[in-house]
Amino acid sequence: MANLNSAIDSVFGDQNLSSPQTLEGTARSVPGEPFPVDGARASRSHRIQQLSLLREGFPLGIIPAFAPSSDKRLGSFSLNSLLLSPSSSNWWLGLVGQFKPKKLFTDIKANISKAEEWDLQLFKDTTKHIVDKSLYSLGLWTQIALGSSSSLLLSAERLGEKEGLRKKLMNIFIGLSSLAPETGLQYRFGVHKSKGDPHPVNAADESGCSEVPASLMPGLCAKAAVSYKAKRDLWRPKEEEENNTEDDDDDTPVFLPYDTRLKEPHAAVSGIVGSSLTAWITGRGEKRSLISADAFGSACYTFQKGRFSKLYGDLTRVDARVDVSSASALAKRIFSAVRRSKGSNKTDDDTSGSPRLSLIFQQQVAGPIVFKVDSRFQVGEGKFGAQMEDLIYSLNYSLRLLESGKVVAWYSPMRKEGMVELRVFEFEIVAFVLEEDAKHGKLFFGLTS
Repeated sequence: MANLNSAIDSVFGDQNLSSPQTLEGTARSVPGEPFPVDGARASRSHRIQQLSLLREGFPLGIIPAFAPSSDKRLGSFSLNSLLLSPSSSNWWLGLVGQFKPKKLFTDIKANISKAEEWDLQLFKDTTKHIVDKSLYSLGLWTQIALGSSSSLLLSAERLGEKEGLRKKLMNIFIGLSSLAPETGLQYRFGVHKSKGDPHPVNAADESGCSEVPASLMPGLCAKAAVSYKAKRDLWRPKEEEENNTEDDDDDTPVFLPYDTRLKEPHAAVSGIVGSSLTAWITGRGEKRSLISADAFGSACYTFQKGRFSKLYGDLTRVDARVDVSSASALAKRIFSAVRRSKGSNKTDDDTSGSPRLSLIFQQQVAGPIVFKVDSRFQVGEGKFGAQMEDLIYSLNYSLRLLESGKVVAWYSPMRKEGMVELRVFEFEIVAFVLEEDAKHGKLFFGLTS
């Protein structure tokens, strides 16, 4: 089943999305924006922990990634590696390095083509290019256990390209959330403080970026949201009853599923509806109301064939989900369409009111390897009534020992980004979070179930 919890997470804007734009490997979703596709949700494990395990499967422990850079000379291709990782029973520290080779190779090639002979000056120029700080980035993480269920995480990043450094948006969020059930009621509330000058994360979108969303502008606000989730099986095979007579001596092999979340063929529908309330204490501007309320919802259909336990042809899965991130914006869009049908020239440019259609296709390639396509369309736009907004291709290698863990290599042609991740704990529930995002570091406190 597609993850419907992204609906309430997106309302609060504290949802991590996978992005190689930062050494941390994540970027925050924007409150009020359309719900992200499932393939864009970041792993719950820290990037430093992912690299410590992924390096065992890559030559020299070097892991590639693709991300557009504000400096076109640096290119999109980068190499990431865990340089240092000391640890003890209650703390660990990690140093991550990133290298972008395109500018180095281009500069060295230009020097060699211009040089009349191989001399000491050519060697000095080549050395100068190798030590160019714009090619390298460093990230430092350390985590200290404060108890059996809480920890302190500090991180700092130093990007090599000085002209690309920007003041980040600082966010402080204190909130409380109920555990997310399979079905039933869920609530969240908290206080959110933002400060700074927000900028788009993806350099590929900077040329055509619009104005900054009002939800990211500086201010202090209180948020609350409640949702109800329901699910109904249309078809699911009954579990085979165990016979305790002669089956004990049967030598028929038993195939365990590669992923426990994909072990049952079925067809099902699910949905979530909810409402949110936001009260701005400070930072109220022309685009912000003192108090605002809205409703949101998602409906999903899932069909799966196979148990994902055999070597070939044992998994085909399709998820189709319709999302409405803002019921008020949708109502305005409908009224605007009615006015246009009566001859009015006034249009509604708020695209958040358009429903989004997300399609997810998964097909087993061989053994634990699954090919997956995540796509999102804006309904009511484009030539054919739907315009593609996001597309992610990925290869997933399921780790049977982790029950639902997997190594994911994905690429998004729309965002021109791609990376390799280790995704585990995707179904853990965060019960309480206190966090601080600053220009040079992050502070996290949390209780998880």
